[in-house]
Amino acid sequence: MPFYFLADMKYFIRNMVCDRCIMVVKQVFEELGYLPVRIVLGEVETGSPIDNAKLELLRGKLTSFGFELIDDAKSQLIGKIKTLVIEVVHYRKNDELKINYSAYIESNLNKDYNYLSNLFSEVTGTTIEKYIINQKIERVKELLVYDELTLSQIAWELGYSSVSALSAQFKKVTGLTPKHFRQIKDNKRTPLDKV
Repeated sequence: MPFYFLADMKYFIRNMVCDRCIMVVKQVFEELGYLPVRIVLGEVETGSPIDNAKLELLRGKLTSFGFELIDDAKSQLIGKIKTLVIEVVHYRKNDELKINYSAYIESNLNKDYNYLSNLFSEVTGTTIEKYIINQKIERVKELLVYDELTLSQIAWELGYSSVSALSAQFKKVTGLTPKHFRQIKDNKRTPLDKV
């Protein structure tokens, strides 16, 4: 049975993609008597190691909420890449979106982007670029459902060069135009951990 404790007492958790996820994961750790020293999307750092018995309880509780404790280095890297993309696409403002994703990922993970890109494709079956596009489209869907911004504002908010660029990419991914998606009003959104 693998032991998930890392030397720096960091635990990596798949499907931890929003602030509510952080609250739930924090509560699970606290229920087991471990106060997180630091908790961010996809990662929890504790002040002390978690023994194997409690780790199995932790794994069970996390799984019951739809999370997964990640134990191998490759999966941890994939989780970190996904977390970085989600943070940028869903939680940053427009001026912070105009970044070079490959440089951003490479600098945050201190690994060669080509290696990360090949690993991501090998493990997930899709490219980082497609993952970024899918996350952006999910953000567009969210903003369309809220119906508070115009399509021009959404394009600007997500760093698209124009409404037509956004519309073309949206239609390619969803099969619908943004206008049609907004009109049908069905919740056609996908949870971030399923993208």
